[in-house]
Amino acid sequence: MSRSKLNKKDLKERVMAFLSSRPRESFTLKQVFGALRLTTHPVKILCVDVLNELLDEEQIFRNYDGEIAYNGKTTHVEEGTFKRTAGGRNFVDLDDGQGICVYDEDTLHALPGDKVKVSLFATRKKSERLYGEVIEIVERSKKPVVGELQINHGVAFLTRPDDSLPYDVFIPSDKLKGGKNGDKALVEIIDWPESTRNPIGRVKEVLGQAGENETEMHAILAEFGLPYSYPKDVEKAAKQISDVIPLEEIKQREDFRSTTTFTIDPRDAKDFDDALSIRDLGKGHYEVGVHIADVSYYVTEGSIIDKEAEKRGTSVYLVDRTVPMLPEHLCNYICSLRPDEDKLTFSVVFDMDENAKVYSSRIVHTIIRSNRRFTYEEVQEILEQNGEADDIEGHIPVAQDKRTGEYHDELITLNRMAHALRDGRMHTGAIDFDREEVRFEIDENGKPLSVYFKVAKDANKLIEEFMLLANRTVAESVGKVKKGEKAKTLPYRIHDLPDPNKLDNLAQFVSRFKYHIVTQGSKTQVAKSINKLLKDVHGEKIQNLVENVSLRAMMKARYSTHNIGHYGLAFDYYTHFTSPIRRYPDLMVHRLLTRYAAGAPSANQRKYEGLCEHSSAMEELASSAERASIKYKQVEFMSDKIGEQFNAKVSGVTEAGVYAEIDENKCEGFISVRFLGSEPFDFDEKNFCLIGRKSHHAFTIGDEIVIKVAKANLYRKTLDFDFIKKGKI
Repeated sequence: MSRSKLNKKDLKERVMAFLSSRPRESFTLKQVFGALRLTTHPVKILCVDVLNELLDEEQIFRNYDGEIAYNGKTTHVEEGTFKRTAGGRNFVDLDDGQGICVYDEDTLHALPGDKVKVSLFATRKKSERLYGEVIEIVERSKKPVVGELQINHGVAFLTRPDDSLPYDVFIPSDKLKGGKNGDKALVEIIDWPESTRNPIGRVKEVLGQAGENETEMHAILAEFGLPYSYPKDVEKAAKQISDVIPLEEIKQREDFRSTTTFTIDPRDAKDFDDALSIRDLGKGHYEVGVHIADVSYYVTEGSIIDKEAEKRGTSVYLVDRTVPMLPEHLCNYICSLRPDEDKLTFSVVFDMDENAKVYSSRIVHTIIRSNRRFTYEEVQEILEQNGEADDIEGHIPVAQDKRTGEYHDELITLNRMAHALRDGRMHTGAIDFDREEVRFEIDENGKPLSVYFKVAKDANKLIEEFMLLANRTVAESVGKVKKGEKAKTLPYRIHDLPDPNKLDNLAQFVSRFKYHIVTQGSKTQVAKSINKLLKDVHGEKIQNLVENVSLRAMMKARYSTHNIGHYGLAFDYYTHFTSPIRRYPDLMVHRLLTRYAAGAPSANQRKYEGLCEHSSAMEELASSAERASIKYKQVEFMSDKIGEQFNAKVSGVTEAGVYAEIDENKCEGFISVRFLGSEPFDFDEKNFCLIGRKSHHAFTIGDEIVIKVAKANLYRKTLDFDFIKKGKI
């Protein structure tokens, strides 16, 4: 039957067959015409009539964009991972990134991390969310649950501070493993019969009494499935590694021990994994070496130490501790580039001028001997006293014969090169996200004594620029090949272009505050527009909010063997080479460079892509754990300040109230709408504010207010404030 002679019944069947076969998608009218190959005007009119009829019958629906989608239960079954948010919402995460929402009554007692089969419904009428019901639990998650034991009259439950579990976990008395009331514990769920309200579990490990620093930090690590101790057999293997460098090994390496070399690190660092050397070559040229700890010499692929490092993927940095990727004997002693000790390194050596123009480079195995271990603060002081720090307003460089400070000439030359490198990146479209980081001074028991902010100054940027240059150079050495040739396998650090929808949302958002960004055009034009926005809002009351929304518009950087470049840095080729002590991808890169230099063929891409995916996942978990530890310490820091008043700014607005961030320490708390005044308030979502119905007084982002600390809940990691007045104390 030709499409021009389709009757209404046939067309209706075709429309339903098409839409029901793709229940998770929505379509424009044009897309429906194209999919069904409806080309003539009469048949299109008939199709519109059919669609209207199906809309009336509620077999299909229109979403908020006016697109059409199927609206019935399907037999379409997908497999994915069951998840539950802290707020108690269930969904199944599919492999393609889609999330299927599941009501509590449709979960089949699935638990977070379970592999499940879900039968899809089409999106509910007037909703754009995808829904389904769990029809089978394929595999129970083995990840234990972290919580607090509550034992009353011999009956024990594990409780959570949020709604990430639908019910408390019942613990039989013979499964407590010595756990006491108020202990934090890791619990494995062993059963959840259909006839019982609560899942049943057994204690795997008691972490200690809730509220104790060691207990809470271990609980945070356990929450994200991260280790908090090192296996004894791995530590034993590490201690058997000798720090004596064989003469035969030294002969095979370029010797930089007589070249001026130093490390620059945070004051509390112990694992010095990078060093810089500089030598004047004359005629305006310098030899600059970026020397990286040669971990691959000591950690052989497939060894017990390597397997543990691969599993961890990265070192984890909590407020009060570092949980290292490598055993302490390796990361802090054997591999660490400590001053006045011969150390094996893998280096990128540049011939460059003071304007940072690179004339040549080579990647070589080396041996170095660091002359000095600098802290960032020491280098910053030397740059400032010589008028070389750009972050000091009105700086005037000191004449060369009047310069002071250890290795001042070398540091000043490197700093000028770093500025030129940074200016070059910004010119080609790198995005300038320089944000303050919260840090704590803590005592020997982990108690926070004060808060300070880590700001990237010239000394930090000096190191950053040379590490970026080395990483880019290494990536180009493998990835940049002649036309017609195929590049060998390498883990790249990639960063995709911003999501167009998120970029449009950002543009709409900032337009409310009279700012503008370019969302169309070249990558460089868009990036420069975002940089201008970040510069324009600097120091304004909405700075923090705009920076957060801008960051959310960006894609996450990750590891992959499929190179797409790094958008945020404006590099076509980029990898991680400079931190093998604390990042496993860097160790992979070191090994592959050595392998390819020896003439070996390309490594197995599938194997390394799997390692890249694992490393990206572990990096994300480590970042989440770090944020959780900061939040805990902020609440702990404020817990002895109940009743005290502080100047703050409104940092977020919701229908339920406002969030406020204290000026002096960046601790954020919530003020319920009922404490903002005696009148009702209406939420203006468009303008991010609450408006009093009678007074028309508004609370909006960036408003200066005075707050009083009302409550510090360490269990939930939350702060509650009372509103005192607008303005300042």
